[in-house]
Amino acid sequence: MSRDYVLQPFRSPVQLQIDYAKELNPQQYAAVSSAPGPSLVIAGAGSGKTRTLTYRVAYLIEHGIPADQILLLTFTNKASKEMMRRVNDLLGADLRDLWGGTFHSIGARLLRAHAERIGFRKDFTILDREDSRDLVKACLGDPGIETTDRLFPKADALVDMLSLAVNKYASMAEAIAGDYPQFLPIGGRIEELARRYAARKRESNVMDFDDLQTQCLRLLNEHPDVLQRLQHKFQFILVDEYQDTNTIQGRLIDQLAAIHKNLMVVGDDSQSIYSWRGANFRNILEFPQRYPGAKVYKIETNYRSTPEILQLANAAIAPNKQQFAKELAAARKSGTKPGIVPCSDAGVQAAFVCQRILELHEEGVALSQIAVLYRSHFHVMEVQLEMTKRQIPFLVTSGMRFFEQAHIKDLTAFLKLTANRSDEIAFKRIALMFPGVGAKAAEKLWAAFQAQIRMQELEGAAAADARSRTLAACLQRAGKAAPKKAERAWAQFTTTISQIEPLVGKPGEMIQILIDAFYADYLKETFDNHRHRAEEVEQLGVFAHQFADLDTFLTQLSLLTTAETDDRNSNKGEEDRVRLSTIHQSKGLEYDVVFLIMLCDGLFPSGRSLDTSEGEEEERRLFYVGITRSRNELYLSYPLLRYAQGQGEMPQMQSRFLIDLPADLYEEWNLRQSEFGGY
Repeated sequence: MSRDYVLQPFRSPVQLQIDYAKELNPQQYAAVSSAPGPSLVIAGAGSGKTRTLTYRVAYLIEHGIPADQILLLTFTNKASKEMMRRVNDLLGADLRDLWGGTFHSIGARLLRAHAERIGFRKDFTILDREDSRDLVKACLGDPGIETTDRLFPKADALVDMLSLAVNKYASMAEAIAGDYPQFLPIGGRIEELARRYAARKRESNVMDFDDLQTQCLRLLNEHPDVLQRLQHKFQFILVDEYQDTNTIQGRLIDQLAAIHKNLMVVGDDSQSIYSWRGANFRNILEFPQRYPGAKVYKIETNYRSTPEILQLANAAIAPNKQQFAKELAAARKSGTKPGIVPCSDAGVQAAFVCQRILELHEEGVALSQIAVLYRSHFHVMEVQLEMTKRQIPFLVTSGMRFFEQAHIKDLTAFLKLTANRSDEIAFKRIALMFPGVGAKAAEKLWAAFQAQIRMQELEGAAAADARSRTLAACLQRAGKAAPKKAERAWAQFTTTISQIEPLVGKPGEMIQILIDAFYADYLKETFDNHRHRAEEVEQLGVFAHQFADLDTFLTQLSLLTTAETDDRNSNKGEEDRVRLSTIHQSKGLEYDVVFLIMLCDGLFPSGRSLDTSEGEEEERRLFYVGITRSRNELYLSYPLLRYAQGQGEMPQMQSRFLIDLPADLYEEWNLRQSEFGGY
């Protein structure tokens, strides 16, 4: 057992090599030099949170706390390495004994030492995402679970469901009822699958990524002797990005800190934006209640943004009721007021963004220091197209690009086949969506389809019935080669193709028919987050509405995707590209100039979020995060009109977040149509 230190407030004279009061501002210094005990550090955006944490670690070590008695928990390996490097540089020593790392890496380290106590061997292996999917597939092959009906989710969707249940600290039944109601009729079968997956992991001596936290919590709950040793060992615990912790992580921290209570958690409640993946906002909000007598330190001096941007940020977050009140104050000199830019439609918005980017670049602003941020991927479609037309290089940093996503490529495959019957890739992508169709069956169907095409070409104009020469007729006849499981779905597919064939001059309507008649059901059967994907494919139809015919639409999509491929394969460095990102993915980053787009009620905040006050408040925090990414210039834009399927051009209401902003904190831009004509 580790030696237990009896700690008093740091009053004894110690020869320090760092002048903390000189190196830190007064608010940072107060937190860094705080006495032992529980403390909550509310570190506002751009206020030097990482600096505060690293100096706190150095301060503890200089006051005689052994490095191996300190636990520093972070959310990313990058953050952990950066903090460890900074502490080493501050003290001029290699602190290998310091327990620093992500929740998952620390969990793995503890489990390696005690795995046998919970039924695993110490040489357990850790599954990555692909390994987890393969193990779920193996479970699906077990007898006793009926998985052949179309409603049963695919392996990838099951992996997502299992993970989200863990991160929300919910049972599988609770997760299905709350997040996947479409699977309620088969909930029992999914729960059985989850049990078999857990059993297979034990039998194979493997853990998935989530187990590194859940099994660690289980270890502490079931073995008090292990818990007590760790509680005595870790004299001081520091936690980064505390607002993003989930329920399991919150419980792990509370258990480990239960004896000494020398716990410092650092975060910003105004930047808690990840509830959808399990983050528990109440961890930070209720910290003072869980730790009576805890000191609360606020670090409000912002070194990133101009006063004008910070005044807007303070006003943006002010309406939230659930928060620790704070007021960001700028360390920088005054700059220009943020601009609110109403645009006649999404095309004009895209034109404005691109023209202003070109002007800024001419003024000397590097493209890499300009970001276009948005709530959802589909919000930036028009901007991507306009940037491609104007040859503005861009880099999508928010994961997979919109037009590369599986559900978007699925839908465009139908359109490509309608336009080009020889498109083998499109045909096979569609064929593989049907039950019972694998690579061999898809090849067989393709051969049958091509035979029908050749027969049709030989018949030519001599065919008595024009309907027999349609694409749908060829597909119907080729469907005789489909597996029995696919017969019904194939018949529906050919009927749908017959409906869209005459509409090649209306690609938006073609997409809507595909969604209504076929693809909406496929999304429900295939993806756990089908509602989000359904929204995106609906918006693809809205985007397609502006094009006069199918060929033009597909040509523009090709130009976009080709530009994206060239962009990634280019030898140019990333420094000369505008960043396009969701706000979620931009957290922690900063840019000289930021454009926040599509600020319409129902888009940002999203329509679904407005069902609860908690949802609206999280959306407001997301808005705040977007604003505080900007150093020098900020533009907030929205379209006044937007096309809606079946309704035509519909007026849009500006986001309630914009309405709440005092008029003296921004300038409203009035665009002349001749300058910003969009498409």
